[in-house]
Amino acid sequence: MKSSSARDSKRSAARRKDAADPPRGARWGLVENQILTEATRLFAERGFARTTLTDIAEATGLTRPALYHYFANKEALLARLVSDLTLAPAEELAKLRRFGGKTAVERLHAMAFDTARRHATQPERFRVLVRSDAELPLELAKSYRDGRRRILAEFKAVIEEGMASDEMRPVDARTAALGIIGQCTWVAWWYRPTEDGDERTVATALADMAVAAVSPTDGRSTTARGPARALELLKQDVALLEAALALESQSPPPRD
Repeated sequence: MKSSSARDSKRSAARRKDAADPPRGARWGLVENQILTEATRLFAERGFARTTLTDIAEATGLTRPALYHYFANKEALLARLVSDLTLAPAEELAKLRRFGGKTAVERLHAMAFDTARRHATQPERFRVLVRSDAELPLELAKSYRDGRRRILAEFKAVIEEGMASDEMRPVDARTAALGIIGQCTWVAWWYRPTEDGDERTVATALADMAVAAVSPTDGRSTTARGPARALELLKQDVALLEAALALESQSPPPRD
């Protein structure tokens, strides 16, 4: 059996650990968000290199030792931004792309909406992260690039699925994905909210445009799939051309 002194020592160590790592409740989240907000503002104003932890602590109303409970250094703050703004969105996009019972068009719309809404609700953080790209430590820069590549891969995959099911017109999937991501993320530079919930309206409009960019342009429908669909559409084009030529041959010649 363990001695009483050993048990007391274990309890004391547990109490010290609890004091060093307090429970992360609602207040923790509020303070953490405030720190990220003030750090983002200072990074934008002064740049990452010229901003110190003391500056962030003073702006947040915390002492520097108290700030250490939340973030050990500036790199930890940037790591959190990378996680929140690239890695977490990539995970969410993967879930949306694999969501069962939805067409490729519906899933693309949901993915574009999620991307635009995130950038509309936290524009300063996205802008700072992009501007700090060159200052990121090597390991953090790799995580940032990996997150962006994963986001591109999810959009590219859903577009390829849409083309395979004939829901979307033939396009270069990578180019289309980059275009959609660009229009949904650029909102962080131009959007200014006017009222509560307005970012959802903007995100919906951008998602609508994303879907329209890869939808069939002429509205023609066919039940055929694959090569048979292409052949049927070609036949429709030929019939349309023949009708146009016949109509032109019946028209009276122009007067001099």
